[in-house]
Amino acid sequence: MEDRKKILPLLPLRDIVVFPHMVVPLFVGRDKSIAALETALSSDRLIFLAAQQDATTNDPAEEDIHRVGTVSHIIQLLKLPDGTVKVLVEGRARARVLHYLPNDRFFQVSTEEIAPERITGPHAEALVRNVLSSFESYCKLSKKVPAEVLAQVAAMQDPSRVADVAGAHMPVRLSDKQAILELESEQERLEKILSLIEAEIEILEIERKIRGRVKKQMERTQREFYLNEQMRAIQKELGQADEGKTELDELEEKVKKKGMSKEAAQKAQKEIKKLRMMSAMSAEATVSRNYVDWLISIPWQERSEDKLDIEAAEKVLDEDHYGLEKPKERIVEYLAVRKLVTKLKGPILCFVGPPGVGKTSLARSIARATGRKFVRMSLGGVRDEAEIRGHRRTYIGALPGKIIHQMKKAGTLNPVFLLDEVDKMSMDFRGDPSSALLEVLDPEQNNTFNDHYLDIDYDLSDVMFLTTANMLHGIPPPLQDRMEIIRLPGYTEVEKLHIALNHLLKKKRDEHGLSAGKVSFTDAAILHIIRYYTREAGVRNLEREIASICRKIAREVVKDPSVEKVRVTPHAVRRYLGAAKYRYGEAEEKGQIGLGTGLAWTEFGGELLLIEAALMPGKGNLKVTGKLGEVMQESAHAALSYIRTRADRMGLDKLFYQKIDIHIHVPEGAIPKDGPSAGITMATALASALLKVPARNDLAMTGEITLRGRVLPVGGIKEKLLAAHRGGIKTVILPADNEKDMAEIPSKIRKSLELIFVRHMDEVIEAAISLSGDVKPAELVSPPEPEPQDLPPAPEDGEVIRH
Repeated sequence: MEDRKKILPLLPLRDIVVFPHMVVPLFVGRDKSIAALETALSSDRLIFLAAQQDATTNDPAEEDIHRVGTVSHIIQLLKLPDGTVKVLVEGRARARVLHYLPNDRFFQVSTEEIAPERITGPHAEALVRNVLSSFESYCKLSKKVPAEVLAQVAAMQDPSRVADVAGAHMPVRLSDKQAILELESEQERLEKILSLIEAEIEILEIERKIRGRVKKQMERTQREFYLNEQMRAIQKELGQADEGKTELDELEEKVKKKGMSKEAAQKAQKEIKKLRMMSAMSAEATVSRNYVDWLISIPWQERSEDKLDIEAAEKVLDEDHYGLEKPKERIVEYLAVRKLVTKLKGPILCFVGPPGVGKTSLARSIARATGRKFVRMSLGGVRDEAEIRGHRRTYIGALPGKIIHQMKKAGTLNPVFLLDEVDKMSMDFRGDPSSALLEVLDPEQNNTFNDHYLDIDYDLSDVMFLTTANMLHGIPPPLQDRMEIIRLPGYTEVEKLHIALNHLLKKKRDEHGLSAGKVSFTDAAILHIIRYYTREAGVRNLEREIASICRKIAREVVKDPSVEKVRVTPHAVRRYLGAAKYRYGEAEEKGQIGLGTGLAWTEFGGELLLIEAALMPGKGNLKVTGKLGEVMQESAHAALSYIRTRADRMGLDKLFYQKIDIHIHVPEGAIPKDGPSAGITMATALASALLKVPARNDLAMTGEITLRGRVLPVGGIKEKLLAAHRGGIKTVILPADNEKDMAEIPSKIRKSLELIFVRHMDEVIEAAISLSGDVKPAELVSPPEPEPQDLPPAPEDGEVIRH
């Protein structure tokens, strides 16, 4: 037992575990380690080798060194010129550190040799054979273990020695080797080694398969490249290929002639260089080729020459559209400045207006007037940011965004680019397209627009961007800030008549194969259609109704070839289109108690808004109905509070509200309504109901009311006045602060309406309700005239001229 215990110098090892029967050279540089070697050399040449737990520790302490190591014999020691020592050692036996002895020069330890737990019998034999067989398979796959080692191991029968030699030659982690060294049972050591060898064999098998696949692919690629080169050489000999003019050379020549930016040209040349090194059939070559094709296909220097003749531009705009003075004026101003300044950034205009007023067709007309190409991109329903900016080339099937697509389609750097329905975009998990448009529609940024697919800066600053929208609130504020908003209000009755006579009739006659000599419409017939068969701010429905009449006339002409000419009159309109769809004029035929006529703005134009107030015995409750929003309901409460503060002046009991319930209703209850502009109308309807005096039926009003009775300004004045004119209203009450908006109102509308500008609700009551009692009671007002649809049909004589 005492022979197994020895006091030896200890040499800490980095990144290596020495096993018994293993001969290994070591390079020693630390002073303590050199002193330990010199001490061992001066005695019995035995030294204890143990691995450090952390190889990066330069000055290890006792706890930094593993307790189990190998007693080794120094075979040879050589001092090198740089002060380090090269030593050749041979492992003799495994041992463990019992304790460290005090020594300042080097580590000196008391060690005890580890006696292995032997295994014998068939189990030992089977385990040894398995390890030897697996080790042999590993050596054949690895090619790193010398053949003599394999022969030496194959001849071994001692389980301990097999474990030591196999463990020494396995390329496993240091911790696994240390674990093999520390295990005392021969069975556990062999099982551990067997599992490590099997794991290594599996990894080597996978590596071999990968190498085989890569080699096969490389051979195939090289073979294709070689054959392609041979084919080119054969084609050249046969004269089938132009000298040096391969497809890639032609592509390179196109890149040079295109006049790209420096960045784009460099990218294109880089991709062409990659293409020369690839097989034409490879997937990567297709991606690179498509990229270069896209760079070549988009415009870099091509421009349309602007038509700077202002008079000609005005003539074109007037030919295509009647009215719309503001956008026409803005385009003419741009052309005037463009004539004076060589370089001018394209304007970014947003046309906001109800459907059918000609926003999209105006954009086409602007392109024709300026002599530029026209491209249109619809943004309705777009919810993916990649639709604007494209996908990165890492994705399969990636393409540029719609902006680059449309620029390719235009073929010039300065087209008129229409972004239609910009208020109809939405967003989801794929991104927000409206945020992507911020860069496109910013004059300070769009000269370096970066598409994800192209990944280069592209100049959009010369593009004239036009956008259209029905409502502004659907456009994010940052996007609104980048555009010049131009509002296109609804057409007046006169403007619609002019558009129908000068544009729509000719268009529809041509579409239906009818000549001007065959079909004619009277002005009264067109007005009849406008008043009784359409209710819109634009002219789309008017166009449909005219088309409907033309179809019916075409059928008559086909059925009876003797028809020479058809003259469409108001009576004929009723015969062709049936009963009137709308009443002309929403104004009530007689004044009624508790009924006020307001004016409302909708995205389709202005509308008359009737507000009813009813009183019932009760306890002072106020009920508001008609699908009203919060703001409108608050206006009703503000109106009631104003009436209560003015009870004395109106001759009402101060506590009148305690004995009655008040119900305010806005008809057409299925349609949501909101906004403060009905405040003075509600107050008027309440005053009429409480005073039992009817409000004027030919008077309409709009304005916000405060608790003190002040009348505040509101929006949509032009649309509201058009609705009042269309509805047969004679007098309109407006807030005094809206007097500035009269400049936008057509002179015919201003002359046909009596406009009363007020600052206080008292003035509204005075104008709308007669407090002197001289107004006729509601029941004495004469009955209304029959509506047009109640008239008997006129005889057809004079409408159709036959042979």
